Amino acid sequence: MRKMVVFWVEEYFYNPNFVQKIISLLLLPLSFIYCFIMYMRFKSKKPQDFGVDIISIGNLSVGGSGKTPLVTALASRYENAAVVLRGYGRESRGLFVVSDGEKILIDVSTSGDEAMIYAKKVPNAIVIVSEDRKKGIIKAKEMGAKIIFLDDAYSKHDIKKLDILIDVQSKNSSCLPSGAFRERLWKEKEAVVVKEGIDFKRVVELKNKSDKMSLVTAIARPQRLDGYLPQVVSKNYFEDHHSFTKDEISKIIQRDKASSILVTYKDFVKLEQFDLPLSLLDLHVEVNENIFKIIDNYRGNSNAKKD
Repeated sequence: MRKMVVFWVEEYFYNPNFVQKIISLLLLPLSFIYCFIMYMRFKSKKPQDFGVDIISIGNLSVGGSGKTPLVTALASRYENAAVVLRGYGRESRGLFVVSDGEKILIDVSTSGDEAMIYAKKVPNAIVIVSEDRKKGIIKAKEMGAKIIFLDDAYSKHDIKKLDILIDVQSKNSSCLPSGAFRERLWKEKEAVVVKEGIDFKRVVELKNKSDKMSLVTAIARPQRLDGYLPQVVSKNYFEDHHSFTKDEISKIIQRDKASSILVTYKDFVKLEQFDLPLSLLDLHVEVNENIFKIIDNYRGNSNAKKD
């Protein structure tokens, strides 16, 4: 039931049918109220300076946008870096150090899938999960971080940071609940808007390919993968951040007589523990040098003010 609801909502936000468009129109008054409340919330916040360079990577809409590979690419460029995120979908609460920049300290059920991706793909970075992003920033700074990347923190208007927003196209540009947008890019708010294909591009590498692969994935809007997929026996979509069991994956292998399960890295970090045959659709991004120049200029101006 939950799976059906999640996929219905994704369709409603990004590719609505006629009935969903009518529902969206009926909900517009609520969207105006919601957007006004979010604007007043923004105006009421005063950014706190934590004395460390903070870069937020996010998007304005709900659902996937490619934040994780972009944060990975950016954090990999810098020494003494940290990644701080909420850790959505994890089976824990509170602050946890996922990686201290030398070794991974907890398992994926405690960290959540996205945090484990950072821990594995940016092994020299500190990775921290915390619902309270401020506590995560303070902990990262205590551990020696000189630059901190926040995953999905545009709405944290009470934190002094450089906001980088990924432009996500939608057929419905309204705020929740009529549309997919959690917030607007307020005129008084400075942010750098980046576009896939211009400011960064995806590169896909297929690892451990087999003759008969069944796709299994638990990412938001999984149809985004279609342009990168090799031939597969079947496509098996689960709701975003789904916690897999070995039995449900084994059943797919048996049903399809598959020689391996094709997964993204987000799924891989949860499935590798089951010792099942996996093929990896490894996505990473190449970032335009202009983005690094923007970050470096921000850091330079920030340091100049401190001096």
